[in-house]
Amino acid sequence: MSIKAEEISALIRKQLEGYKDDLTVDETGIVTYLGDGVARAYGLDNALSGELLEFQNGVYGMVQNLETNNVGIVILGDYTGICEGDTVKRTGRIMEVPVGDAMVGRVVNALGQPIDGKGDIDTTQTAPIEHKAPGIMQRQSVDQPLQTGIKAIDALVPIGRGQRELIIGDRKTGKTSIAIDTILNQKDQDMICIYVAIGQKDSTVLQQVDTLNKFGAMDYTIVVSAGPSEPAPLLYVAPYAGATMGEYFMNKGKSVLIVFDDLTKQANAYRELSLILRRPPGREAYPGDIFYTHSRLLERAAKLSDKLGGGSMTALPIVETLAGDVSAYIPTNVISITDGQIFLNADMFYAGDRPAVDAGTSVSRVGGDAQIPAMKKVAGTLRIDLASYHELESFAQFGSDLDEATKSKLDRGARTVEVLKQKLHNPIPVEKQVLILYCLTHGYLDKLPVDDVLRYQAEIFSYFDDSHADLLKQIKDTGKLPEQADMDKAIEEFANIFQPSVKDEEAK
Repeated sequence: MSIKAEEISALIRKQLEGYKDDLTVDETGIVTYLGDGVARAYGLDNALSGELLEFQNGVYGMVQNLETNNVGIVILGDYTGICEGDTVKRTGRIMEVPVGDAMVGRVVNALGQPIDGKGDIDTTQTAPIEHKAPGIMQRQSVDQPLQTGIKAIDALVPIGRGQRELIIGDRKTGKTSIAIDTILNQKDQDMICIYVAIGQKDSTVLQQVDTLNKFGAMDYTIVVSAGPSEPAPLLYVAPYAGATMGEYFMNKGKSVLIVFDDLTKQANAYRELSLILRRPPGREAYPGDIFYTHSRLLERAAKLSDKLGGGSMTALPIVETLAGDVSAYIPTNVISITDGQIFLNADMFYAGDRPAVDAGTSVSRVGGDAQIPAMKKVAGTLRIDLASYHELESFAQFGSDLDEATKSKLDRGARTVEVLKQKLHNPIPVEKQVLILYCLTHGYLDKLPVDDVLRYQAEIFSYFDDSHADLLKQIKDTGKLPEQADMDKAIEEFANIFQPSVKDEEAK
């Protein structure tokens, strides 16, 4: 008895019909090399750059290199369970992280997975970590202030919503503190904040989260953490993941503040990956596209046009310098990408002038456009006053006979430095900043002992809160200074009841 070929094919076709829904064909490859957080695989001919791949032990990787006979993969997780000869398959998905309102208030890793012990995050939305930055026609000029609550910044180097302002300085000079205080000051400002900790110790991140919780700032903040114990690929991916989470809110018309702390460690992680992947090294062994790594990240910060909802994302990247060398490779790269920098001076910091913002080196390329008119008016001469004070200060050390004009400049400069000092985690509302700077620039502090300046500030704030809240409210609501006569009258009333401290010599 013979069976015809048509009957066999019909029989097979009939049996396969039941399997139609279950049959899938995955493109798989074989791991041919394994390094520190990096693998190479043969056989993934159609893999895409940035595509997620799944290893046979369930760990994911991301395609980084596309070469003629293999693909270079960065492993997003524990790579110790992967061996040469293991299979790896394509997922067809570009690297993505969860986004959405449910992310707010949570601490997540670079893949968007919760690490705060509060359970799963209730969101089904995801977005690719790499996204093309808005073009010129999709943006509008930056003109809305982002108040940091720090006098030295809001007066001298103002930041606008949609700006990219670099915070740069040596280690332990207060860079992270400025970023955290800025987040604290966004309370009730309708702002979503994202703090991306790259290579920061887990204990340090925990401390920052405790601070944010203590002041109620976690209610509007997402913390993305990639610690030093994580593989290098996660440190590289973390800032892109944070930017994606921020873009979700920006595209909905909201304002976002994102802090990258810090991009020096991300650059080091990317250099490590690139060298293991055998990419050609360039200056200081960084790969040739290290500039592009940071530029495509920071260009995503923007103030969108009204047509696109008018949302904004303000970026505060942090970069660490060695011995104040701003001309090093990574600092100069990021300086050229951003719209200005806040330079923190180590000598000022150790001298007690905190925050240690160096007015001579710091700059904002948005400038007065990101200030309310009242602040612009009272802070107009501050930078020149400080510059001339520091210049005269060095000369005054060598000469005792100074004319009256020089003495008055030195006195005003010393009080300016004192006014710009500020305690940690103590952001000041802009209307009160305007008040104390008005007192400074109109000479009300000139006769005051320098040691009394901060006490004078605290007491005049309380006095205005109690007796002249209407003047503060006027500055807050309109952004303009009240009538000079009203301000002068209120300040003189306070001056009559303020008691300057008496020095021991005078008391004798």
